Amino acid sequence: MSRIDAMFATLRSAGRSALIPYITAGDPDPSATVPLLHAMVAAGADLVELGVPFSDPMADGPVIQAACERALGHHVTLSGVLEMVAEFRRDDARTPVVLMGYLNPVEAMGYERFVRAAVQAGVDGVLTVDLPPEEAGGLVRACTEGGLDPIFLVAPTTSRERIARICAVARGFVYYVSLKGVTGAAHLDVQSVTDKVREIRTITSLPVGVGFGIQDAASAARVAAVADAVVVGSALVQRIAKSAHHPDHAAREVALLLGTMRAAMDAERLPVAAGKS
Repeated sequence: MSRIDAMFATLRSAGRSALIPYITAGDPDPSATVPLLHAMVAAGADLVELGVPFSDPMADGPVIQAACERALGHHVTLSGVLEMVAEFRRDDARTPVVLMGYLNPVEAMGYERFVRAAVQAGVDGVLTVDLPPEEAGGLVRACTEGGLDPIFLVAPTTSRERIARICAVARGFVYYVSLKGVTGAAHLDVQSVTDKVREIRTITSLPVGVGFGIQDAASAARVAAVADAVVVGSALVQRIAKSAHHPDHAAREVALLLGTMRAAMDAERLPVAAGKS
């Protein structure tokens, strides 16, 4: 059983949803990333999603675009990101790590070489935003053979037939994008999310994580009530940006927000799991 599968199995038995924070590797500078990862785990993160900085992050809004620019200003590369994961693994062998980014750096390294290096560093999954499942055969084969979970996005406009096609090649979990837009938008429609998560669950037994548009404890709790995982990114990256010159303060701000989200999510899910409502 992979680290991601084990994490979801443990949470499912406890009646909890996973809290998955995203940060961009190397933002605001490379020395801040590993301490931020540990701070997020200490604050209640179950899996950490680490963005690979990219020059044209088309699915991301201005907050994460700026984070990529800050990281690229420090010349952070895919190899450098893997070194950060390896450093994180020296003190944390349990928390799953998923890389989120775009295909170009992975393709430039080569699929087999990337998977070997990622697994050796301690990476558990990879989400390449701009790689459709129809063109993912080479990377999926390399991931399957190497022991890395390929994770794919499902959008609000994705048809039932295409969801089935995506779920046929996905491992670990399915990432549902909760709104039509880029990361950081704020018009979360919980009823629409609920309906789509229910539809996805009729197609696959994979856990369903929901991201995009989750800004605070209240929205995290509402999504936790219907999804297996809550993914939060821009709200954290905003706090990092505001404290760019004070890394300790940034870690405290990020941990504070995650702590409030964790508490609100558990308050929403645990009474239901215990049959109290």
